[in-house]
Amino acid sequence: MAGTGFESSGAAGAAMDLRYRVVAEGLAFPEGPVALADGSVLLVEVRGPRVTRVTSDGVCETVAAWDRVTTAGPNGLAIGPDGAAYVCNNGGFAWYDKHGVWLPSAPGTGAGQSPEYITGSIDRLDLDTGEVTVLYTACGGHRLCGPNDLVFDAAGGMWFTDHGKVRAHDQDRVGVFYATVDGSFACRPIFGLLGPNGIGLSPDGAVLYVAETPTGRLWAWDIVEAGTVDHRSKRCLANTLGHFDSLAVEADGTVVVAALGEGLCVVRPDGEISYVGVPGPLATNVCWGGEDLRTAYVTEAAKGLLLAYDWPRPGLRLEYSR
Repeated sequence: MAGTGFESSGAAGAAMDLRYRVVAEGLAFPEGPVALADGSVLLVEVRGPRVTRVTSDGVCETVAAWDRVTTAGPNGLAIGPDGAAYVCNNGGFAWYDKHGVWLPSAPGTGAGQSPEYITGSIDRLDLDTGEVTVLYTACGGHRLCGPNDLVFDAAGGMWFTDHGKVRAHDQDRVGVFYATVDGSFACRPIFGLLGPNGIGLSPDGAVLYVAETPTGRLWAWDIVEAGTVDHRSKRCLANTLGHFDSLAVEADGTVVVAALGEGLCVVRPDGEISYVGVPGPLATNVCWGGEDLRTAYVTEAAKGLLLAYDWPRPGLRLEYSR
C-alpha cells in the first residue's frame, strides 16, 4: 500500500513530504525495528510480548515469545557482535484500552507498571533457536527498572537506556547503562534523566545521543571511552513541546527521533529541525534498510504498522548486522 508520508501535525519546523508503503499491519505495539540482509525486518511487539520477523512481502513470523504481557515487555532490539539479538525487556506493562487503542499507561496518571511486575532485564535471543536467556537484571549494582532501547559500539559493548516505571504518584529515577555481552562488565555512566528512551551513536562513534520522552529533548554527550562520557560536554540538540520515543542516526550525523503525536523529528547537524508525518499518532521507532540504506522502516504503535519510507539520505550502517 502506498501513500503520502506527511500529515499535518502542528509541530514546529519545516515539513517533509515523503512517500511510504505499509509493509505490515495488525502488530501489537511494534517497536525496535532492525533491517536484515535478506530484506526482512526484525521487530518487537511490546504487547505480544514477542519478537517478530516481517518478510519483505509482509508476512509476520514469530521468532520468540515471552509468557505473560504483565511480566515481560520486549521494548528495544539490536544485533550484537555474536549475531544474537539483544532485547531491552521493560518487565511488563499494565495495558489500557483507550477508544480501541491499547496504551502502556493509564489515562490521567500515566501509570504503567503492572501489578505483577518483577524486574526489567537485558535478554539475549538466539535467532537460530528462538531461545531467550536473561543476561542482566542489574548493572553496576543498580537494578534495571524498565530497559527501553540499545545500541552497540565498535568495541562490542551495548549502551542502553532505562526508561523506568511510572506509578500513579511516583516514578523511577533512571539513566543510561553500558554493558558487555559476556556479562563481565556493566556500569551506569549517566543518571538522573527523565524517561530516557531512544539512544544512538554518531557516525564516528564519539558522541552518544539520548532522547527523553516527557521533555521532548534530545541530548548529546562526548564519549571518553567505552562506558564513560564527558559530563561537561552534555548539550541539548533539540528542545520541543512534544514527547520523544526512539531514534536512529543517518550517515551524515542527522538524528531522526520518533516524536509521539508528531511523526518523525529530523535534527540536522546544523541544528535545523523538520518533521515527517506518520499515518497514526504513535510513531515509536525508525531504522535503515535496503542496499543503499535509503529505506526508513518506521513502527507506528497505535495502528500496529510497519512502514517503509523512501528516505532522502542514507542511514548509518550499524556496527553489527545479520
